[in-house]
Amino acid sequence: MLKYVVRRLINYVVLLFIAVSFAYLLASYALDPRNAFDQTNPNLNWTAINQALTNYNINPDTSIWVRYERWLKMVFLHWNWGWTPHGDAINTLIGTRIGVSVRLVICGTIIGMVGGVAVGAWSAVRQYSVADRIVSFLCLLLISTPTMVLAVLLQLGATRFNQATGTQFFQFIGEVGSHGNYFGAELLSRMQHLLLPTISLSALSLASYSRYQRNLMLDTLGADYVRTARAKGLRKGRAIRHHALRNAIIPMATYFAFGVANIFVGATISEQVYAWNGVGSYSVTSIQQNDINGSVAVVAFSGVCTLTGALLSDILIAIIDPRVRA
Repeated sequence: MLKYVVRRLINYVVLLFIAVSFAYLLASYALDPRNAFDQTNPNLNWTAINQALTNYNINPDTSIWVRYERWLKMVFLHWNWGWTPHGDAINTLIGTRIGVSVRLVICGTIIGMVGGVAVGAWSAVRQYSVADRIVSFLCLLLISTPTMVLAVLLQLGATRFNQATGTQFFQFIGEVGSHGNYFGAELLSRMQHLLLPTISLSALSLASYSRYQRNLMLDTLGADYVRTARAKGLRKGRAIRHHALRNAIIPMATYFAFGVANIFVGATISEQVYAWNGVGSYSVTSIQQNDINGSVAVVAFSGVCTLTGALLSDILIAIIDPRVRA
C-alpha cells in the first residue's frame, strides 16, 4: 500500500511542476505588469518603475527564460513566490487567503461528496418512486442553475428569513462580522458567515454526484453477485451496503478528483458574491492587475487542491479494491 501511494505521489508532484511551469510561462507572456500603473499619468517615474519591476523579476523587457530560471531558484531555494507589480509579497497575500479558501473548499467538498453518494444511493434503491422523481427533479434543477444565480437566490432567501424572524441568523457578507464578548462569539460568527457560501458551493456538486451515483448503483443492484447474496439469505440493507454500494463507489472515487477542481471554480464565484477574501477572488484580481506571480501562485494552489483530491481518491480506491495496488 505504501509503495503504491508513494508512486502515485511522485507522479502528481511531477504533474504539478509541469502545470505550474506552463502557467508561469503563459502568464509571463500574456501579462504586462506595467499595465498595473496609470500610464496616462505624466508624473510617474517610469525609469524607477522599470527598475522596480526588474528587481521583482517581472519586467517584460527581460527574457522569459531568464525570469523563469530566477523564479525557480526563488521558489525552490527560498520558498519565495515573488512580488506583485506594486511590491507586495505574494507569500503574505496568498498565505492569508489560503486559510479562507481552505475552509470553504473543504466544507463544500466533504458535503458534496458524502451527500451526493448518500442521495444517489438512496434514490437508486427507490427507483421510479415518487421520492426518486422528486429528488431527480431537484438535482437536475440545481445542476442547471449557475453558481452565481444560486448564491444570489440564497442571499435573497436569507434576507427574507432574517426579516420574517426578526433575527440575524444568516450572515453572508465577509468572513466574520460584529459579535458579542461571550466565549465562542467569534467562532459562531464565522460559522454563520460560512453557512450560505458552503451551501451554494456544495449544492451543485452534491446534485451532480448524486446523478452519477444513482446510475452506478442501478447497475450494481442488478448485478449477479448482489442477486446471489440475496438468494443466500443476506438482508437487503447489508447486500446494498457491502456489495452494491461498495462497488459503485469505485468509479465515483476517480470522479471525485476532478470534482475538486470544479469546487475551486465554484469557490471563485462564491467568494466574489459573498465578499470573501480567498484565493478564488484573488485569482480574478491578480489577472486584472497583471500580477504574474500572483496568478501563478493561484494556479499552484488550485493544482495542489486537485492533485490532493486525486491522491485521496487513489487511496480510497486502493482501500475499496485492493487489486489496484498491484
